[in-house]
Amino acid sequence: MFGRFLELGIATPDIAASVQFYERLGFTQLLTGDAWPHRYGVLSDGRINLGLHERAMPSPSLCFVLPDLARARARLAMAHIEPELAHLDEQRLHELRLRDPAGHAVTLLEARTFSPAPPGSTAESLCGYFSHLSLPQPDFRAAKRFWESAGLVALPPVRQPYAHVPLTSDALDLAFHRPSLCESALLVFDCEQLPRQRARLAEMNIALSQKSPHGPNRASVLIEAPEGTLLWLLGPKP
Repeated sequence: MFGRFLELGIATPDIAASVQFYERLGFTQLLTGDAWPHRYGVLSDGRINLGLHERAMPSPSLCFVLPDLARARARLAMAHIEPELAHLDEQRLHELRLRDPAGHAVTLLEARTFSPAPPGSTAESLCGYFSHLSLPQPDFRAAKRFWESAGLVALPPVRQPYAHVPLTSDALDLAFHRPSLCESALLVFDCEQLPRQRARLAEMNIALSQKSPHGPNRASVLIEAPEGTLLWLLGPKP
């Protein structure tokens, strides 16, 4: 129903600082178009695309490409999903903004806003292998209904490496965690060489965040980007 996943849209007051941060971690800049009037850049590790927007917007926002948004809006209404924002005029890129039951933003766009990376042009970052985006959800049942209507498939709850409900799709994997674990969204990475990467981060003067989630069942490191995005690096199984 939502189309093809495009990017995790992130608002930043200083796009240069954010771009520099992710490039130091090993993310690669992709070629963007002129769809947006504000400053915009996309960085990727080959598995997750981070769209940096120098403007005020809900952040992070899961962005999808769905052609013919005017007709799509009618389908959403039939599913009892009403956009909080709709730009469908001819003067700008067509856009619908939704909210999931916990208030996380979902943005539907008429067309792509950047070119995909050529095969083999991006490499795994210092963070390790991107696993999924974990969202705090107070009501797993309501969240599951919403995201399954979008085409994701919920899997049975797991407790390792932290308690969460995984959801899978062909382009993006999500998870739900309790707000008591962390009140923010988490970009979760499997980092097999965590001690070595921790040392490299220290050498690069990239500070670790003090907002570490409560209760992971393995060693982990939390990094906070300049705009506030949290990247959670989980070490190997003990």
